[in-house]
Amino acid sequence: MNLEFRKSQFDNANQSSRKTNSFSVQSDSAQAEKTPDNPLEFALGEFVVYPAHGVGQILAIEVQTIAGACLEFFVIYFVKRKMSLRVPTQKASRVGMRKLSSSATIERARLVLSETSRRARTNWSQLARAFEAKIKSGDIIAVAEATRDLCRRSANSEQSYSERQLYTAALDRLAGEVSMVEGISEEKTVSQLEGLLLSRIR
Repeated sequence: MNLEFRKSQFDNANQSSRKTNSFSVQSDSAQAEKTPDNPLEFALGEFVVYPAHGVGQILAIEVQTIAGACLEFFVIYFVKRKMSLRVPTQKASRVGMRKLSSSATIERARLVLSETSRRARTNWSQLARAFEAKIKSGDIIAVAEATRDLCRRSANSEQSYSERQLYTAALDRLAGEVSMVEGISEEKTVSQLEGLLLSRIR
């Protein structure tokens, strides 16, 4: 996997992250996955996917004392958001943090984009919540499904502002991971993905 050209974006991330927002994340029992307590083996400097923010890089592993207990945190930097995030290492898998998708999974996501959109029979408010849940799920296949279905709707001249925003968010989230895995620019990735989507609805 060729990630060298993307890593340059993170060269000064340690210094930048001190000037930007920093958040501590606790697991949400309503969204936590049923996974073992032991976290996945994440390495310092590794690029990972965090459901709510997309691709980031582990810049450090810190130990802090909170309420008398020593807790270990991954410090993750998201270059596009100029934001750092502290995630408890023992809760990383339960909040959905994961490694980058394999090439085979990326290919599956591309195939999803070429499939026919599902026409859900419900109101926009319910659809919007479903799309947003998929985008923030951390599951690249679910993100691809949202991108595909929102693109079908975006072909409609009466597309609303919220629909455009969701489509942009879904495509951005998908392209961010695909470009990182395949080692190509995000701009080129967006062009390729939209080409797949548009060829399906022409």
